[in-house]
Amino acid sequence: MLNRRQTLQHSWAVASLLGTAGFVPFKAIAYEKAAFEAKSIASALKILGASAPVSSSEVSINGPEIADSGASVLLSFGSTLPNVKRMLLLVEKNPAALVASFQTSPMVDSQFSLRIKMSQSSDVYAVALTQDGKTYFAKRDIKVTLGGCGE
Repeated sequence: MLNRRQTLQHSWAVASLLGTAGFVPFKAIAYEKAAFEAKSIASALKILGASAPVSSSEVSINGPEIADSGASVLLSFGSTLPNVKRMLLLVEKNPAALVASFQTSPMVDSQFSLRIKMSQSSDVYAVALTQDGKTYFAKRDIKVTLGGCGE
């Protein structure tokens, strides 16, 4: 049985081998950086090459109506649309609008759950980008009583 230190050493070795073999997508990481630094939802979507988003009942987002602390807000979001290639989570009034981006495929379930930081009360958007270039979204208004982004 491996202890924590051995597990971390093995993980680092595997990551190093994958990196030297060219399996780490450095261009994709650089491409994503600009989207994660975007100040508005529109600019983040533009950087990612998304079309104008359309509201859809096949995209869902769940979270609290009121979050006691913006430092940790639990959200779940997903889509039942066919051919989803990417799921995004965006927060309208955060310093950087794009909070999460997940690449999906037919072998990956398009349902995700995570904790995010919110600087203030805001609309939160789950966005599904499909293989055919269409963009769909769902929106949830979340009120934050204490901000969590250091502002």
